[in-house]
Amino acid sequence: MAEKRDYYEVLGVDRNASADEIKKAYRKKAIQYHPDKNPGDKEAEEKFKEAAEAYDVLSDPQKKARYDQYGHAGMEGAGGFSGGGFSMDDIFSHFGDIFGGFGFGGFGGGGTRGGRRVHRGSDIRIRVKLSLQEIAHGVEKKVKINKTIPCPTCNGRGADSEADIQTCNRCHGTGVITSVRQTFLGQMQTQEACPDCGGEGRKIVRPCHNCNGSGLVKSSEEISFKIPAGVAEGMQLTVRGKGNAGRNNGVSGDLLVVIEEEEHPHLIREGNNLIYTLYLSIPDAALGCEAHVPGVDGNLKVKIEPGTQPGKMLRLRGKGLPDINGYGSGDLLVYVQVYVPTKLDKDDRAAFEKMKEKENFKPSEDGEDKGFFERVRKMFG
Repeated sequence: MAEKRDYYEVLGVDRNASADEIKKAYRKKAIQYHPDKNPGDKEAEEKFKEAAEAYDVLSDPQKKARYDQYGHAGMEGAGGFSGGGFSMDDIFSHFGDIFGGFGFGGFGGGGTRGGRRVHRGSDIRIRVKLSLQEIAHGVEKKVKINKTIPCPTCNGRGADSEADIQTCNRCHGTGVITSVRQTFLGQMQTQEACPDCGGEGRKIVRPCHNCNGSGLVKSSEEISFKIPAGVAEGMQLTVRGKGNAGRNNGVSGDLLVVIEEEEHPHLIREGNNLIYTLYLSIPDAALGCEAHVPGVDGNLKVKIEPGTQPGKMLRLRGKGLPDINGYGSGDLLVYVQVYVPTKLDKDDRAAFEKMKEKENFKPSEDGEDKGFFERVRKMFG
């Protein structure tokens, strides 16, 4: 599989380009490689789709921000056309308004199929809550959603049979009215939706009794989709074509999956790193010990050196969360705190009073304690 080109390179714009500049650049590319202008040219068709894919991402602020941060890998499962496999109908349904009524014939502009209007179903947005373990390894989820589907009675036509549908006399089934006007650049051909059929290219004489001519009915569907490892709170994944169906066998909308993170009882996420606070008793901190800390897949052993000071950070490399872009994994950061008891019995108090008199129990800025004071200074400026 060929490596994808940078989306900014595809449209020929700078990374700081405005929304208007991105839109103009896409329109220029789309007209240049339009299938009707390049009949039978597979390379032009691929570039046409490539430009649509780039515009789909760069015109959406959320997708653009994610692409800027993670690149192409960050768009897996998350961006409209970025998964590939889309058709010309999809492109014109999503971005037909970009062409502003300018047409080359068959495809034209404004969400049309062979000139006729193509209806696009609405998107459906859901929220999915993931555990830290699911985020770490990726997961396949299965959800049941209520949505519109093509009417089973008429197969989405809106009429019981083709005999109940008539071709529009004014546009002769094209769905558009073409006009030619003279400009200083020469003759300019423009197209607009047929006012008689509303761009449908047809009229339903006897609507389906089940869907009343819309071609849609309400139903439910169980949908499975994969969530890649390393996703984060607020990210939105796109499952293409799993939203509401479009009228009269139009293009289906998308299922938008918004990621939520379940709070872990012990670990805090910071980017791809995980943070855990380990509380040690005074004897364990002074004498050293072997401690257990929670990880994504179970407890991990850490060695506590004798004389470990409060505030010390232990780094377990690669024990954090994977990078969604595939650049390794974060770390598990273990911050050591020493627990000081709040209640002492007679024997405890006597033991501490005895330690208090010893010189090596008194804090100092020299020797082993110097590092602790340096950390405090950095923390408080």
